[in-house]
Amino acid sequence: MNEMSPPKEERASALKGIGCSRRRVEDARFTQGKGNYVDDVKLPGMLFGDFIRSPYAHARVKSINTDAAMALPGVVAVLTAKDLEPLNLHWMPTLAGDKQMVLADGKVLFQGQEVAFVIAEDRYIAADAADLVEVDYEELPVLTDPFQAEVEDAPILREDIADETSGAHGPRRHPNHIFTWEQGDAEATESVLSSADVVAEEMVYYHRTHPCPLETCGCVASMDKVNGKLTVWGTFQAPHVVRTVAALLSGIAEHNIRVISPDIGGGFGNKVGVYPGYVCSIVASIVTGKPVKWIEDRMENLMATAFARDYWMKGKIAATQDGKITGLWCHVTADHGAFDACADPSKFPAGFFNICTGSYDIPTAYLAVDGIYTNKAPGGVAYRCSFRVTEAAYFIERMIEVLAIKLNMDAAELRARNFIRKEQFPYHSALGWEYDSGDYHTAWDKALESVNYKGLRQEQADRVEAFRRGETRKLMGIGLTFFTEIVGAGPVKNCDILGMGMFDSCEIRIHPTGSAIARLGTISQGQAHATTFAQILASEIGISADDITIEEGDTDTAPYGLGTYGSRSTPVAGAATAMAGRKIRAKAQMIAAYLLEVHDDDVEWDVDRFVVKGEPDRFKTMKDIAYAAYNQPIPGVEPGLEAVSYYDPPNMTYPFGAYICVLDIDVDTGEADIRQFYALDDCGTRINPMVIEGQVHGGLTEALAIAMGQEIAYDEIGNVKTGTFMDFFIPTAWETPNYITDHTETPSPHHPIGAKGVGESPNVGGVPAFSNAVNDAFRAFGHVHAHMPHDHWRIWSIARDLGLHD
Repeated sequence: MNEMSPPKEERASALKGIGCSRRRVEDARFTQGKGNYVDDVKLPGMLFGDFIRSPYAHARVKSINTDAAMALPGVVAVLTAKDLEPLNLHWMPTLAGDKQMVLADGKVLFQGQEVAFVIAEDRYIAADAADLVEVDYEELPVLTDPFQAEVEDAPILREDIADETSGAHGPRRHPNHIFTWEQGDAEATESVLSSADVVAEEMVYYHRTHPCPLETCGCVASMDKVNGKLTVWGTFQAPHVVRTVAALLSGIAEHNIRVISPDIGGGFGNKVGVYPGYVCSIVASIVTGKPVKWIEDRMENLMATAFARDYWMKGKIAATQDGKITGLWCHVTADHGAFDACADPSKFPAGFFNICTGSYDIPTAYLAVDGIYTNKAPGGVAYRCSFRVTEAAYFIERMIEVLAIKLNMDAAELRARNFIRKEQFPYHSALGWEYDSGDYHTAWDKALESVNYKGLRQEQADRVEAFRRGETRKLMGIGLTFFTEIVGAGPVKNCDILGMGMFDSCEIRIHPTGSAIARLGTISQGQAHATTFAQILASEIGISADDITIEEGDTDTAPYGLGTYGSRSTPVAGAATAMAGRKIRAKAQMIAAYLLEVHDDDVEWDVDRFVVKGEPDRFKTMKDIAYAAYNQPIPGVEPGLEAVSYYDPPNMTYPFGAYICVLDIDVDTGEADIRQFYALDDCGTRINPMVIEGQVHGGLTEALAIAMGQEIAYDEIGNVKTGTFMDFFIPTAWETPNYITDHTETPSPHHPIGAKGVGESPNVGGVPAFSNAVNDAFRAFGHVHAHMPHDHWRIWSIARDLGLHD
């Protein structure tokens, strides 16, 4: 007989499990300046690396003279492609199935490309030596416009594959063409368009931007020649993948490579890929026998590490006169830069862009994407989105607005008429996805009511009349967006990177005293994994989240996983955590039954304990069970209480949301004042509401930056015009508006706890909401489709072109 126990509600609250707004446990060290980042790693005898980078976007490298650099005291070596070639490391594979120069091999293909690598005793000596390396270039014609890439006299960029008629993703029709990817029914879509009552067309451009994390990329490589082991600390969003790539490149057995991702100061997709700096640091450490550190500066990060977006999306959308959408056609010209280094699942060369039918029941659709080489930096990362979903959401939400104008219909009503209905789930889209669950109409109605949408439209109409009377110089825009994201990559049946299935993992060890440690194949860059994964486990195994430690980022201790990006942590690793917890609980049930002298089926789970059915006073808590697992022989049961789970999801998850932005535009200055932003998210089961709100605020601020000013721009000869924070927009508290957050809750039917993921959603939905608001402000004065980013100059120019200036 046990003593009287606290009520169930009190015990559940003490666990701080799913649904609890538990404070982030990570923040204690960050707010005290005690984080442990790559640049904090200091090893005895450590050397430092720095790059010589090309000032040209396209040029032949005629010669490299390193004599002056080598003569500088403290310089150990200067590596060039010729030094790497005997090791077959002058080129490396990309995640997209292409290959990329590690150091310039005969020519350079974008401004900032790595030409040589200086290794010195001090990082400042390395920088000084880099200035002393003399490179003789022969300038070549530059190609920055992807639409000019396939004309007859276009400069051939990739001479190494100029004669290859096929690539990793099928036929190539031109030396500057990478792939054509098609989804849907082209013939049926053309038939629908040709017979439709109404067809709206638009070219939608999602400009090139950059994730720009607070911490730039870097690594420390240390080769121990005595035991043959290589240790690499780095800013890696997928440390196990980096280990596998390092083994393939170096020839070192994978079990002799240890990759460690310490604290990471933001990733947002920028730290998924493998960069030349990582390879050069590893080679340098192998050659010198000493640790080598490489940390890029901000200009290098903006100029040369992986970009995002740069999609030209030509769309046609067909509908009946009463607004029922009947078909969607889209052709994308995708500017991939000098190498196809996009971080997408192997079978999806344009990521999950075929989610571009959005939240709408569109019966017929066709999509084609052409990847193109240009003289720009390579990359194409999922900047706080899941593999091109942000581009897809922006495309369909802009096309809905264009169709609403064509039909002279309210854009909110047009959306509601075409939403996938609740009873249609699971819904099979025309472009191949199976949406798991949703209740779009309920979310949309809640959003419109919350902002008083009818009242806002009346206010907007009144403002237009006041403007025409000369009583105000400000217009009002209402930006509507309803998005469906696809996250949780992914099922091994259709998602892999370089042949590695995109499962994830969790290993749990319960200690004799009832505390626990869980190790996962993910790595947090600010997503509060240490907080929320502990909450999942607390609810699954009945041990307080405060007594559970979460570890990630060390390939010597964590089980193999595919890392953190594309909002896959909760949908995949969170599921692995829950499933491992259930394995623990299943074993604990057998132990509890033995201790209580009943059959296994005669005990039932009750928050933090197993209770004899019908006898609530007879129970064993998880702490009782943990102690017994290590200190009492249980017939037929191995000692200990541990479990490992590798989770291969049966499907993606499909979070969704309704966002509404209200802004005022001064037509004389182009300034936009965002006075209201309402964001309703449905991410399924909500693990920690406070963390969700923080993730939404952060993602919306990045969406604000992208929509309203953030851009990687090039001039006609390939110079990066936005390579510093003087020109690349990073919002501060001054520019960031207040956000109103809200939610509905539609659990995923196939996820163990019903969670769908939320970290990427605010960027996916936020960008079109901001952009639609700008475009909507001018709707009464004629249809304008303004390309992002909507900085003051571009907004002012729209007003000028419409004749709205005095």
